[in-house]
Amino acid sequence: MASSSKKKGPVEKIALQCTECKRKNYTTEKNRRNTPDKLEFMKYCKFDHKHTLHRETKIK
Repeated sequence: MASSSKKKGPVEKIALQCTECKRKNYTTEKNRRNTPDKLEFMKYCKFDHKHTLHRETKIK
């Protein structure tokens, strides 16, 4: 069976949203027990054509 994003547990799927263009460019997983704070990474935004700050958001 395929894994569902609605399953309960410490690991959840998240999206990384660009702070400049507000688009969700990346998806990843994080463990809520180990990292309760929101993740922030400097990632490449293909819409801005430069490295920008990406913050964690929920996947709908």
